[in-house]
Amino acid sequence: MGNWRSEIAKVDLTRVRPYGDTMDDGKVQLSFSLPVPDGPEAVEAARQLAAKMGLAEPVVVHHEDIGEGFTFLILYGRCTHTVDYAHIQVPKVDAPRMTFDEINRFIRERIGRKITVVGACTGTDAHTVGIDAIMNMKGYHGEYGLERYPEIQAYNLGSQVDNEDLLRKVVEVGADAILVSQVVTQKDVHIHNLAALADLLEAEGLRERVVLVCGGPRITHELALELGYDAGFGPGTLAPDVASFIVQEMVRRGLA
Repeated sequence: MGNWRSEIAKVDLTRVRPYGDTMDDGKVQLSFSLPVPDGPEAVEAARQLAAKMGLAEPVVVHHEDIGEGFTFLILYGRCTHTVDYAHIQVPKVDAPRMTFDEINRFIRERIGRKITVVGACTGTDAHTVGIDAIMNMKGYHGEYGLERYPEIQAYNLGSQVDNEDLLRKVVEVGADAILVSQVVTQKDVHIHNLAALADLLEAEGLRERVVLVCGGPRITHELALELGYDAGFGPGTLAPDVASFIVQEMVRRGLA
């Protein structure tokens, strides 16, 4: 343990590279599928592709036929590049995380009424795991969902909800915040769905009246801001993270 800690202390944060067996060895694992039959040619094609990606000494350690002329391969290689970690700046949600009790007390004391939150998976997205983790009463990973919060009226519309239907519910219940979960990302459909909703809210004159939040495996706060949202949350987000942002943003913008 002592040697490991001493190695960590020696890391030059201005030139960080992957760590495999020993510090700064650059070792990485890569996997992908190729539209060619399994065999020596597929292995060599994968090795050449890895080399063109910039990996030194690429080695295919596993390959298998996955049907219909496709091959799945796993490779090891050595990354020769570094990044300046010390100067990386990433846009992040700027809202201190509060606990379940702190959030409810904040709503009572700073907003003075229950708030209403509407959530959904929009477009053709049928994956409700993310929105359920945030909205459902039982919650996820030891944290209650928004339906359990006494000071929050939460509506979980589920999956495959059209933006127009979501908007109608927002108007019907007078929502203070909208949560949109996007798991399906093929051909950037998540970006199109999210952008369309933001445009629709603007067109209806509702954008400035709600806190607009999105989340999903390929959602970042930076992307959310670019699409016209107030915040974006990625994997590992729990209900208190979202609720803390919503209530603080409401107060900041005078929506209480």
